[in-house]
Order: sequence, then structure tokens, then C-alpha cells
Amino acid sequence: MRPNQTRIRLLTSAAFVVALALQAGGCQTMNATETTGSTNPPQRSEGEWRQEADTWKERYVKNPADAEAAYRYAAALRATGQRAQTVAVLEQANIHNPKDIKLLGAYGRALADTGAYKQALEVLSRAHTPDQPDWRILSVQGAVLDQMGRHDEARRYYATALKIVPGEPSVLSNLGLSYALSKELPKAEETLRQASGQKGAEQRVRQNLALVVGLQGRFAEAEEIARGDLSPEEASANVAYLRQMIEQERGRKNRKNAPSAFKQAAAES
Repeated sequence: MRPNQTRIRLLTSAAFVVALALQAGGCQTMNATETTGSTNPPQRSEGEWRQEADTWKERYVKNPADAEAAYRYAAALRATGQRAQTVAVLEQANIHNPKDIKLLGAYGRALADTGAYKQALEVLSRAHTPDQPDWRILSVQGAVLDQMGRHDEARRYYATALKIVPGEPSVLSNLGLSYALSKELPKAEETLRQASGQKGAEQRVRQNLALVVGLQGRFAEAEEIARGDLSPEEASANVAYLRQMIEQERGRKNRKNAPSAFKQAAAES
């Protein structure tokens, strides 16, 4: 993935978490899988993904019932941000292959990407069974519930996933962000430190840790963590952007809570 794409993803995630961590409550929408990271496609350049999309599109168009072609084509579409088309492809693929667990999981994730959370939960519930649970699907279900503000329910899904794969960094990262979304920042940091210390932890896990550390005002430490994966310039830019968002969010909150006379004076100045 190109550096500027990495920064955009990290800052989008940061904007979402900052808003929820600093506000008094309420649920805001954003791509669940971008926030949690555990279901993002493998890291490739945008050009590589577009080439992948062209390759699989030809096979898919010839036979929309081809489950493998639909899955691969949809994955490439999702990676290039074509969310509505991803849903359309997977919806048709599931009509032709209603019992394909892999397609159901992909379809549920795609629905979550578009904010169709209730439908995503319904589809994901059919993507595995209680006697054969899939920890990845459990983690996505938790992520969707977090987007809906149902954090306690989300954590039960993460807990079940962690019983299957103890210490799995992507699930721990989701759990850490869940705590961040409910403004439990020390607990979020503790969980994300555990996640980042696991073997196989990806860059996004460490950047989530940097984000949560920065949310607590420890910007120098956040920048040091970010530099483990990013260039000094990118790490510095990310932390500066995070600081700016925090200040803006606090400013909006202060204006909202200000006496009406003060608000009127500010409007007239």
C-alpha cells in the first residue's frame, strides 16, 4: 500500500474514534472494517487491485454463478473502495450459491462497509454455526455491533473469538478500539499493547495503539509508536492531525455547552 493511502486509512479511523471518544454519546457511522482492521484486504497497491479486478471481472461476467470469481472480483472491488458494486456482486453470488459460507461472510462484511448493519448481522449469523464458529466472523460481528453502539454485546463476540484463538492480535485490536469507542481509554491502551505485542500483529494494530495513546494527550509517545511502521514525516503528520482533531472536537463541545449569550457573541464576532 502506498504511504498516502496508509495515512488516509489511519486518519479516517482516527477521526471516527476521536469523535466518539470525546463526545458525550451517540453512534456515528463509518466503515466497520476500516475501524477494526481485522477484515481489511491484503495490502497491495491500488494499481495491483485494479488489475486484479479486471482479471476476475472477465470470468465473473461470463458466469455470475461462479463463486470463486465473484468472491475474488468483489474483494478487488472492495479494496478499491467500490462498496456499492461490491455488495451488488456478492448479493447476486449469494443468490446463486446460498449455502456458500465464504460468500456469506464476504457479503456480510460488504454490507457493514455500506452501513447496512442490521442486514450485515443477519447475513453474518448465517456465515457460521454455533457448533462450528468462525473466529473471523465473530470478530466482524463484534465490529458491526460496536458501530451500532452496542459495545457490551460486541465484547461478548470478541471474547468468544479469543477462546478459539487466544491472543489473536486482530481480535484484541478490535476489542481495544471497542473500549476506545466507549471512552475507556486506559483499558483500550492496555488491550492494544497486548495486541501489538503478539506475534503476527499488523501495522494497523500498532497504529491503533498510537491513536489511543494520542487520545490521552501523550502525543510524543504516540509519534514514537507510529514511527515503528511509518516514516518520521508520516508519523509526525498523523499525530499533528490527531492533535488538531482533538482540539477541534473539544472546541465544538465547548461551544455547544456554552451559555446562549456567549454563543450569540461568538456568532457576531
